[in-house]
Amino acid sequence: MTIVSGLIKQYDLRQRRREIPPVLITGRESGAFIEGERDASIELQVKRILKTVAAKGDPAVAAFTKKFDKVSLNPRQFEIKEKEISGALGKIGDDVRRALEKALENIAEFHKRGMPRSWEYESADGVVLGERITPIERVGVYVPGGKAFYPSSLLMTVVPAKIAGCTEIVVVSPPSYKGSIHPAVLAAASLAGATRVFRIGGAQAIAALAYGTRTVPAVDKIVGPGNVYVTVAKRLVSHTVQIDKEAGPSEIVIIADDTANPRWVAADMVSQAEHGEDSVAILLTDSEQVARDVESEIERQVGRSPRRELVAEALQKYGAIVLVSDLDQAVELSNMRAPEHLSIMTASPKRLLKLIKNAGAIFVGPYSPVAVGDYIAGPSHVLPTGGTARFASALTVNDFLKRSTEIRYTREKLLKEAQHIVKLAETEGLAGHAESIKLRLKQ
Repeated sequence: MTIVSGLIKQYDLRQRRREIPPVLITGRESGAFIEGERDASIELQVKRILKTVAAKGDPAVAAFTKKFDKVSLNPRQFEIKEKEISGALGKIGDDVRRALEKALENIAEFHKRGMPRSWEYESADGVVLGERITPIERVGVYVPGGKAFYPSSLLMTVVPAKIAGCTEIVVVSPPSYKGSIHPAVLAAASLAGATRVFRIGGAQAIAALAYGTRTVPAVDKIVGPGNVYVTVAKRLVSHTVQIDKEAGPSEIVIIADDTANPRWVAADMVSQAEHGEDSVAILLTDSEQVARDVESEIERQVGRSPRRELVAEALQKYGAIVLVSDLDQAVELSNMRAPEHLSIMTASPKRLLKLIKNAGAIFVGPYSPVAVGDYIAGPSHVLPTGGTARFASALTVNDFLKRSTEIRYTREKLLKEAQHIVKLAETEGLAGHAESIKLRLKQ
């Protein structure tokens, strides 16, 4: 029985541009953007949750936790005590702890290298200008925990916040493991340096972080991926707190030529599809043989996947193997799609790399599968999705920093430029601005 069929499509951008399906251009149809009646219904539900939590606080969080997570907690049980967090290190195997420690080491090294510094300069006439970089004091980190458990997501968000110098790093995650949070996630929280951990999730956790309750502190920024309810909640509270981005379904675009290993290409497509039914997996290739081999290999690999039904649905809806006339067209299509993950498996990947304009993370060569970036390489796996890599970037230490400009004029410099300031202020009709300069000239 055929599990996944009809993946191979053929396009020539010079002749058939109008026939390119939306999945190759923006990803809007994949659910990355909040549109349509279904999403309007979700937004209405989330608005009610946010409004209720804002008005009633902890009791509302407890009620929604019981309703959605099927876990009864009183507010005193929301926060996981430090003893339990540190004790989680003894509940995971030594091999898991070593893997977490290695991932943390690599993540920390990467973000330390990207840490910007405050700067200033003094001109010849004594004026000092500069930029002061300071950490956001309180950040909230959402760690998903519905279909699986993600200690890697905790590391990818908490570690850069810690390196940035955030004073308070509050983690929230659904109580989906025996009424609490999986020990591997708690162990990661202990290793990474999270200051507080709460066993609450969903839109109610986002509301608690945004507005604050008697038990959960209000934060200044919320980061981390989640399901559609979490994503909508983040967007709706973004007028109150800053958010990192609206995370959509996971996606990968692979550019491959006839040197690519079809089994590896298929495995990378399947690995992204197993994230969820709305995940996107696209292969762009100029080799008909590779296209057919990958399609056959996908059929075999999906057939033995523990998440067979989910993977098959994702690939059938949002999977594609696209035959292009040459690799330059593949690059053009990839730039149009602006994928979360871009993998280049060609004989000369560096040539194509120079042509890439839009991608969240780029994996170069056959030995750099997305799983390397998901877990251990160092850069955060919290990436722009749904075509937003056209203007958005991966989560970095910069997401946890603020910049304040510094301006320090001397009396002599002010006198020298006063006439220009006054003239501009008067041109804009702002007499008070002009007067604040004129008064200083009279001294």
